[in-house]
Amino acid sequence: MGKFLPAIVALVVGIVIGGYGALSLGGGAMMGAGAATGLVTGMCSVVEAAEQTALLTPEQIDQVLARAAENMSSGELPEGAEIAGSSEQCAEALAKLRAAQ
Repeated sequence: MGKFLPAIVALVVGIVIGGYGALSLGGGAMMGAGAATGLVTGMCSVVEAAEQTALLTPEQIDQVLARAAENMSSGELPEGAEIAGSSEQCAEALAKLRAAQ
């Protein structure tokens, strides 16, 4: 009994610390994925609206998206994040998001 109690206490403490660590890492990864999705959704939604209201031509949209991708590539993107570089990529990204809803 003398060695059993400390072993149980160590097991419980290990589970608590391991659970906290796993939740912290998992939460950070989910936040990064959410930020990447939000970035693409926001950017592509604005571009799609500009195209629908005839404020920008498809060629101008491609230029704007290419420039935005260039600007963002110099900063840090969350792991797995992709920046749409053309109106076709935006349409694909928005179609995936709409299908996932």
